[in-house]
Amino acid sequence: MTSKLIDYFNKQPRIGVLSTANKEGKVDAAIFGSPMMTDEKTVVMGLGENRTFEYLQENPNAVYTIVESGETIVDWKGLRVYLRMKEYATSGEMLEGYKRQIAEIVGEDAAAMVHATVTFEVTEIRPLVDMGQGWEQST
Repeated sequence: MTSKLIDYFNKQPRIGVLSTANKEGKVDAAIFGSPMMTDEKTVVMGLGENRTFEYLQENPNAVYTIVESGETIVDWKGLRVYLRMKEYATSGEMLEGYKRQIAEIVGEDAAAMVHATVTFEVTEIRPLVDMGQGWEQST
């Protein structure tokens, strides 16, 4: 199951929505295609100097939602991956290595927009629509 989860999370092309909230509870949602699950408990992504990064520094909890359309609405698939930021880097080898990877995949302009590399711990995984099923039954 773990390998299946990592493969599903990292499948490309795909986009998802990262939802965050600041310390007052003001919510933000942003589209990202770059998060990568490195193991069953860790997600790494690059962020610009933006609201998402600002909110994570105030409140380390987030949800990454992956949605895949289906033929009908009941055929849609996806996951809600609950995350807690463990660390971030705005300089150093962790950031520079990530920027090199981004430059190879999508180009130097995209890499230049990355301000920080963020590492999250996966705290919970739920299906897109929770009908009492485990995630593997809805994907």
